[in-house]
Amino acid sequence: MRFGAVFPQLDIGPDPAVIVHYATAVEEMGYDFVLAFDHVLGAHPDRPGGWTGQYTHASQFHEPFVLFGFLAGIVQKLEIVTGIIVLPQRQTALVAKQAAEVDVLSGGRLRLGVGIGWNAVEFEALGERFTNRGRRIEEQIALMRRLWTEEVVDFTGRWHRVDRAGLNPLPIQRPIPVWMGGGAEPALRRIARIADGYLSRENFIRPNDEGRAQLERFRGWVREAGRDPATFGIETRIGVARGNVDDWVEGAATYRDMGVNGVELNTMNAKLATIEDHLRALRAFREGVRAAGLG
Repeated sequence: MRFGAVFPQLDIGPDPAVIVHYATAVEEMGYDFVLAFDHVLGAHPDRPGGWTGQYTHASQFHEPFVLFGFLAGIVQKLEIVTGIIVLPQRQTALVAKQAAEVDVLSGGRLRLGVGIGWNAVEFEALGERFTNRGRRIEEQIALMRRLWTEEVVDFTGRWHRVDRAGLNPLPIQRPIPVWMGGGAEPALRRIARIADGYLSRENFIRPNDEGRAQLERFRGWVREAGRDPATFGIETRIGVARGNVDDWVEGAATYRDMGVNGVELNTMNAKLATIEDHLRALRAFREGVRAAGLG
């Protein structure tokens, strides 16, 4: 089983020295990967029509590709994971280029997690349509995979045209692994058909009988897509805000028994005062899963 740390976007602040300290400490603890959320813009809650989203203009988010380009030469072993890039609100060829560059600079350690997103305000500001995002993401992934593996691409789709052009440099991983997030049935069926793995969340697949049933439904959709569930990667998340270290380790053990391949520990939204508090929680969890023989 693999273990990752969710980069504490909301809490870490803008000081690059703190970011370096966090990333190197996570690597030294023996974590396998670090995962970062993506939001380009936050909406003001007093906007016309109101706002019920989880994040606002006051929520700080480092841009994942820039962040990981910065960290690529600082951490030497950690896999770096976007969890997730809201792909349909971004230009496809530009995402392919940025991902390829991070993969090159990190020595082939990028895993690109993507999803369709939920923030219509961001889509509007970035000049993309919100209502067709589910359909467009499939074409986006198909195009990116070609851009990562072919020196010259000639592509005509419903929303994209590449006229005999290509990326340079190409990534080290050809193609870069594309994992997808989501919880609704249409998203899960799409993930089963076209993704390299599934980035779940604790509220999507819980470590209990209900979660086992949901996971079995998902694996059924993987089989329907003509793919082998045994080789289809699944990761989920445990939140520090719920319970204590024993609860987190117990949750990880349950997920392992459910056949989940990896667990991310999320230290955000847990009322931790300092980055050192985040690191203490991560250290306690890492030591706990080692002691439990989980990895």
